Amino acid sequence: MSPNGLEALAVTEGLDPSGLLSALPFAVIAIDPENRIAYLNGSAEQFFEHGASGLVGKQLEALFPIDSPLFSLIDQARTSQTSVAEYDVSLILPPDRARNVSITAAYMADGSDFTVVSLNEQSIARRINSQIAHRSAARSVTGLAALLAHEVKNPLSGIRGAAQLLEAGISDDDDRGLTRLICEETDRICDLVDSMGLFGDSSINRTGVNIHLVLERVRKIAEAGFGRSVDFVEEYDPSLPPVFGNADQLIQVCLNIVKNACEAAKSKQSKIVIRTAYQHGVRLAVPGGKSRVQLPLLVTFIDNGPGIPGDIASNLFEPFVTSKKDGSGLGLALVAKVIGDHGGIVEFDTSSEGTEFRLRLPMYADNSDPGRIGGNPG
Repeated sequence: MSPNGLEALAVTEGLDPSGLLSALPFAVIAIDPENRIAYLNGSAEQFFEHGASGLVGKQLEALFPIDSPLFSLIDQARTSQTSVAEYDVSLILPPDRARNVSITAAYMADGSDFTVVSLNEQSIARRINSQIAHRSAARSVTGLAALLAHEVKNPLSGIRGAAQLLEAGISDDDDRGLTRLICEETDRICDLVDSMGLFGDSSINRTGVNIHLVLERVRKIAEAGFGRSVDFVEEYDPSLPPVFGNADQLIQVCLNIVKNACEAAKSKQSKIVIRTAYQHGVRLAVPGGKSRVQLPLLVTFIDNGPGIPGDIASNLFEPFVTSKKDGSGLGLALVAKVIGDHGGIVEFDTSSEGTEFRLRLPMYADNSDPGRIGGNPG
């Protein structure tokens, strides 16, 4: 943007327009008629993870795919010479980083022919609201499980018994195959009902858990079976304090995520990165309590699979949502429920280059209790 264009923004003498724009917590960029970046504020530098010197003068086409919804919004703003906005837009930044943002594009009708674009990233508060919705959806299975246990399992046992009696009196192999099919299908339905029983409300026995021992156990299980052909890369922070959690439940959660990642990464160069880090997290109320805890412990799982289809991704943590032909759709619903019971958050980003799951977990306050699989990481 030209100096005159910036000065036009100044209302009070002595007010620095650049400083005013840099104080904004969201990205602001000015685009010339050829879609070149003429100006960007400090938040935009953080958004693009590049300095202004490397971005000013660069074409937007070098930063976003040509079919990005950003370009259509800019064109609408120029054509109507007004401002247009769109919310909850997924933008892909190189190298295939997905960001959920709200976009506003406004045409500057001051003769400068610039278009100002603001990119406001999805807030952590919205992610928390989404997480609470996932948790509620998972818990809604509890009542269904209880109903099925009472109304379905008992009649199924009668059907199975009757099929076994019929099989004992049948000599034809084809007919015996049909009775065996009845038994197998009733067993499968009973297993499904039992798996939904995991969603019941129950107290969690929590202590200090060394998350690295949990992840090591999960990796060994995976390498011995479904992840035998996958290259696991561990990027751990050795100084990470213990998680306040239940070791067995955390193993199950991480195992579900890693199993999905292994099934997604089917190429010869299949790779899963498991990473831990300490970050200053958000404060969130623990279910059943009035106190709020920080979530500074971050566990990340990154695969190089083809990504999650869009129609699945929007409801990924809902029960019975799955892209697998033989999947139950309960694995990630259980992940959301267990992490929610721990007072944590589960997030994910996905693109055609892979999927990243992030678990934000609370820290254990008393490091003196090592726990059964816990304690301070060595």
